[in-house]
Formats: sequence, C-alpha cells, structure tokens
Amino acid sequence: MGEIDPPTPVVQRRRLRIELRRARLDAGLTQEAVADAMEWSLSKLIRIEAGSVNISTNDLRMLLHKYQIEDAARTRDLVALARAARERSWWSGYRDIIPPQFFQFLEYEAAASIIRNFEPLLVPGLLQTEDYAAAVARQWGDRSAADRSDSLVELRMRRQDLLDRANPPLLFFILDEAVARRVVGGKAVMHRQIRQLVDMADRPNVTIEVISFGVGIHPGMAGPFVIHEFPDAADDDVLYLESQGGVVRQDSADEISSYREAFEQLRKLSLGTDGSVAYLGKLAEEMI
Repeated sequence: MGEIDPPTPVVQRRRLRIELRRARLDAGLTQEAVADAMEWSLSKLIRIEAGSVNISTNDLRMLLHKYQIEDAARTRDLVALARAARERSWWSGYRDIIPPQFFQFLEYEAAASIIRNFEPLLVPGLLQTEDYAAAVARQWGDRSAADRSDSLVELRMRRQDLLDRANPPLLFFILDEAVARRVVGGKAVMHRQIRQLVDMADRPNVTIEVISFGVGIHPGMAGPFVIHEFPDAADDDVLYLESQGGVVRQDSADEISSYREAFEQLRKLSLGTDGSVAYLGKLAEEMI
C-alpha cells in the first residue's frame, strides 16, 4: 500500500477551526469576548472558526495565549496546522474561474479516501472524457464562461489525476439511466464516453452502478450529491449537494447520515456492478 498523501489545505483548516472552537469553549469564553480582547471584529473570529479564512501564526499564538494554552507541543502542532492551511494547491491557478464552494469541493475531493457520488443527469466529472466535458462546458456556460471553457475542461481533466495516484481513493458512482441515455455532444462523443465508463469500471478502486428507468421514483431524484470520507478518523465526512448555483457543503452529521443511507438504498435498486457494466457495454455497441 502506498503512503497516504498529506491532507489538503482545506482539511488542515477544518481541523484547526475545530481545535480553536474547542479551545475557546474549554476556556469558557464567548466569541464576542474573544473578539473584544483580540481587538478583532466579531465577523473575523466567526470566519476563522468556520474555516472560511486563514489565521496568521502571530494571531494564532496570541489567540492560544488568550485561551491559556501554554503547552509547547500543542502550540507547535496548531501552528503547523495554520501553516499547512495556507499552502497552495495545483487548482489554486483556477481560482478566478470557479466559485469558492467548488474550489473547496476540489480540496476535499483531493483529500478523500472514499468518494460516493450519485448523478441523475450527467456523467460525473471524474469519469468524463475531454470531448464530453467540453460539450458540457459549452452548453452550460454563459458568455464569460464560454471564453474560459478550455480552462474549465483542463481543470476537469486534471482532477482525474487522482485516479492514477499510487493510493487512489475508492470511488463509488451511481448513475441514473438518463445519464447514459442522454446524448451529450453528439453520438460519437457519447459512444466514447460510454466506453470510458466501461473501462473505468474495470479499475479495482472504481464501482459504477446504473439505476434503470424501470425502477421508477427513487431517493436520488431529489438531485445529485457527493459524500467525501477521509483516511483520518478525526476528519468527519463532508456532504456536497449540487444545485443550479453550484455546490453547497453540508456539515450536519444527521443529514450526512441520511444521504449515506440513501446511497446504499440506491445501490440496492441498481443493476448491480456486473449488470451495470453489461448494460453500458450493450449501449455503447448500439451507438456505433
């Protein structure tokens, strides 16, 4: 087994904000009291504890002193977390063409050890061919997005590098039959895309299952979702829901649990692994 990749900055930032919130509560302090003592705006502390902004090492040391944390080892660990949270990732170069929520999504995706993804309409980004991705980018982009469609497709292709890592994540995809039946980019593009799904399903870490139209109404019809699970037990799962405006993260443990259960229900409703691959292979032959 290969070495575990270091956590991405967003995971480090998430760990840090959990530690800082716990330290403040252990010290018996409110956010308002800490903000006043640090001469910060309340919104700054709220953003730090939410993990939406970084904190400098100097500010962190003063904050830890306020929380009466004097242990050198713990201070050193938290400072290391703060530094790691500010590191740049390869996708930082695309920050100006993607919304913040999707940027954060990429960070969690890169750090995940298990990814569960249900899609009712389109092939998941991690499985798309370049031609398919380009057709999606052209169709859904406005004028400004069309001008940057090449960069968006490039980003999507680079995301797939995680499939070839020494220690790739386990990937579970459930697709509604509409995903395979909808012709995106023309028949030739769709044929290559379906063949790619068949080839991807042959990888030992990739599972692709299809829910046929005959199932009727099912739990996934509310919309696409992705659940990221991480190798460190201290890092809770993260749920992303896709909407017209982008992706929205959900941190509620109860909600994540309900979607995890829904995912398993969808697997039971699917054609199964072998049946799904057989169906996709037959569909690819029909498109020749």
